Amino acid sequence: MSSAGELPIRTEQDVVLARQAARQAAVACGLRLVDQTKLVTAASELARNAVVYGGGGTMHWRVVEDGMRRGLRLEFVDQGPGIADIEQALTDGWTSGAGMGLGLSGSRRLVDAFELDSAPGRGTRVAITKWA
Repeated sequence: MSSAGELPIRTEQDVVLARQAARQAAVACGLRLVDQTKLVTAASELARNAVVYGGGGTMHWRVVEDGMRRGLRLEFVDQGPGIADIEQALTDGWTSGAGMGLGLSGSRRLVDAFELDSAPGRGTRVAITKWA
């Protein structure tokens, strides 16, 4: 698996492909099994959000280094309606749909770094990093 790449996410099948790509990249990066599982779980939630709420998007991945640390950064980008209240969207239990409201907040807890950039009419970008 390449140390960087991208995958379009338009359908539920693409969510499965995003999970597989995230797992392969996590293994190649040297993440421990428990960290692979956390990253893949977060990737699955964020990919599903891109499909359901963003009308589809793209997952980008790349190996990152910080001194002696090596990790994997995944970025999910969509051109959907955006998130009006990011603080509210990151609150456990809040949902704009029929879900359990754990997607964004749960994903944030599973990774070492979490960035969310969104605004109404501008789409959403979520970047997550897990360090080996």
